[in-house]
Amino acid sequence: MATEAAVASSSSVSEEEITLTVKWSGKEYTVRVCGDDSVGELKRRICEVTNVLPKRQKLLYPKVGSKLSDDSFLLSQIPLKSSLKMTMVGTVEDEILIDQVDAPEIIDDFELGKEEAVDIKDKEVNKNKLRRRISQYKIELLNPCREGKKLLVLDIDYTLFDHRSTAENPLQLMRPYLHEFLTAAYAEYDIIIWSATGMKWVELKMGQLGVLNNPNYKITALLDHLAMITVQSDSRGIFDCKPLGLIWAHFPEV
Repeated sequence: MATEAAVASSSSVSEEEITLTVKWSGKEYTVRVCGDDSVGELKRRICEVTNVLPKRQKLLYPKVGSKLSDDSFLLSQIPLKSSLKMTMVGTVEDEILIDQVDAPEIIDDFELGKEEAVDIKDKEVNKNKLRRRISQYKIELLNPCREGKKLLVLDIDYTLFDHRSTAENPLQLMRPYLHEFLTAAYAEYDIIIWSATGMKWVELKMGQLGVLNNPNYKITALLDHLAMITVQSDSRGIFDCKPLGLIWAHFPEV
């Protein structure tokens, strides 16, 4: 009984919502997170209100040491209090678009065993994170979903755009036959592009590559890193993922 009570108490703490005040650039911002969120998730919430990319943020908070520099740390493991203000140091995204954006480490779905993938999907903590993300994230349609078409969701880095190349012209970074591929795919599929980077970078690069105004195909929507959630696996530890359930919730017809 005592063990069950301890587990229930721990679960309650993990799911409890925390309201934090973050000071940045002379202003104060309010962000809401839960104990089962990671530091990386907190940084995404801060990015929503400040446009400072998570990778550019340095978080300062009394008496927590270096824990806020490790994106994998769960907030329930850090003594955060609503009464204490957090300071963020970082540069707004508009001022760093001239820099080449490094993509986060890619976790190949096929490297996760089937049973482990199912276990991640079925964990109640991850279901709760997905529900919160569905309620928080708004998908802006560029073009309506077409009746009877399936949906193809594509990443940018390693898929449409060779971001590791030393070439300077965006057209030189474009994957060969990109437009031919998207044209052929569009005949059978609506297309959503989902990147683990910021929306302004997504819009910039897709615009430079001519993806957003090509007459032969249309992009249904663009998603960015704010639509992702943090999950934990036995083999890979804590990592960010793109839950397709978010799309199905917004567009049950696709």
